[in-house]
Amino acid sequence: MCRRTPPASPCAPQGLLSVIQKLKGSPEQELRIVLLGLDNAGKTTLLKRLASEEVSTITPTQGFNIKSVHSHGLKLNVWDIGGQRSIRPYWKKYLGSTDLLIYVIDSADQKRFEETGQELAELTEEESLMGVPLLVFANKQDLVTAAPADEIAEGLNLHTYRDREWQIQACSALSGEGVQDGMNWISSQIMNRKK
Repeated sequence: MCRRTPPASPCAPQGLLSVIQKLKGSPEQELRIVLLGLDNAGKTTLLKRLASEEVSTITPTQGFNIKSVHSHGLKLNVWDIGGQRSIRPYWKKYLGSTDLLIYVIDSADQKRFEETGQELAELTEEESLMGVPLLVFANKQDLVTAAPADEIAEGLNLHTYRDREWQIQACSALSGEGVQDGMNWISSQIMNRKK
């Protein structure tokens, strides 16, 4: 379910963005995206990559980060929530009104595949996420020990998800490879939901 930004009142000052939107004839859609995954999966690096920020110095997220990213005529309000075991029980508090779930997996950390699979399975059973599209970024594909995205999809049993659209996208948040392909999928999901 997409939310539209309410039109500005006639007395409100008009910024350049709103003038351009008026000329284009359609208001920018605003979406709430929750970005989850285990600690050290690369969530914050991915968020900084999406926001075209420097990714050379990243520290573990204690709590959450929020960034607004503009892509394909959409304003994406992305909530990057820490993945440490002590923080995961609080994930559920951030799921309300979510338009899309991005789940990031460290493709090179095969010892944690079972753990990340359990966390994802629990998330997709949450009532507030029923029917919400899921994009899984199989991150760190630049590492030689990374498992291919199709293997990860099979291990996560993504093919059994019947209540939602889903996509797994191989990527390297560090180099940016594959990230735009994931964003294109998000855009196509939003356009399909508008129809």
